[in-house]
Amino acid sequence: MSSENELPLAGIRVIDFTQVMMGPVATQMLADYGADVIKIEKPGTGDLSRTAFPNDPAGLLGPVYCSLNRNKRSIVLDTRSPEGKAAVLKLCASADVVVNNFRAGVMERLGFGWEELSALNPRLIYAVGTGYGLTGPYAHKGGQDVLAQAMSGVMHRRSDADQPLAVHATTFADYSAGMHLVQGVLLALLQRAKTGKGQRISVSLLDSMLAAQTQEGTAHLMRGREVNWGAMPLSGVFETSDGALVMVGAFKANPLRDISTALGVDDLSLDPRFVDHSRQVENKKALQGIFRERFRSGTTAHWLARLEEQDLLCAPVRSLAEALADEQTAINGMVLEADGEVERVRVIGSPIHMEGAPVTIRIPPARLGQYTDAVLEEIGLARRQAAE
Repeated sequence: MSSENELPLAGIRVIDFTQVMMGPVATQMLADYGADVIKIEKPGTGDLSRTAFPNDPAGLLGPVYCSLNRNKRSIVLDTRSPEGKAAVLKLCASADVVVNNFRAGVMERLGFGWEELSALNPRLIYAVGTGYGLTGPYAHKGGQDVLAQAMSGVMHRRSDADQPLAVHATTFADYSAGMHLVQGVLLALLQRAKTGKGQRISVSLLDSMLAAQTQEGTAHLMRGREVNWGAMPLSGVFETSDGALVMVGAFKANPLRDISTALGVDDLSLDPRFVDHSRQVENKKALQGIFRERFRSGTTAHWLARLEEQDLLCAPVRSLAEALADEQTAINGMVLEADGEVERVRVIGSPIHMEGAPVTIRIPPARLGQYTDAVLEEIGLARRQAAE
């Protein structure tokens, strides 16, 4: 196992103004791989995610906060006071990266904008996550995951037009934008190694959601046609006698014939209604009605075995609890555990597996301001000089 000093981002210092998800998920990944992430939080309240979990017992850190803030050092500074501002500027003067996900203009009003900090530290990489972009008609609007789903077209696109519009239950926009923010920081670090100069990079929730629809968007731009992988006639979610499964009838010469074999029915690909893709699309309701009737007659395990015998893509529809308890999840190291000061922390691990840099919880999610004294001492200040 590599020592901390051998991790890929060891020696990189990140000043982290982010909160909630998009920014913290990015800075956590930087921290996981060795960066010294100093999380600056408000006096008294700190990151909004600290209190995002309803009815959590007093004194606990909260699982939402814990999920995004391991391996970081929390400090508390009043960034509006002269002393707090001076401490931030001193930290940024020697930092490699500054990250924020405020609305456009907030960092500038605090005195920590790109112009100010790059003049102070020309090697600085200034990473910004926004809702809609740094300029334009929406630049000063508040951004949020659900709003990005709606504004980007993601929410409007459904596998079945008869389904009601709905919010996606997982925060795809925040997570995607956070990962794009990480990529931007790493690219800027590589470029700085060549040029010696820092730069500003930016990512938005809107752009990340548009980028996630790259196939669908390109089909619309070039052909004016919709691509909807969720609406394919040989794919879908089907209830069984004891649960549900998903089937993807693709990547085979005649998948419908193999589906028919698995379901124990006559070859539906010979039926005039379903002889080719266009007819299958036209008669999807009738075709999937046959699928649904058959799948309801047996258990999930029975039908998965039958489908796999025909080398058809399929999987059970499981709860998150079932997915977390899966042997493969454990083998992949996707649950990390460590003893915190208040309780044992159990969180989701990193999806990037580097043999030379395995992710561990080096620093459990910190109490608000836990490292204030230590960090200020490192830059030659005392807590009273930074005025919480």
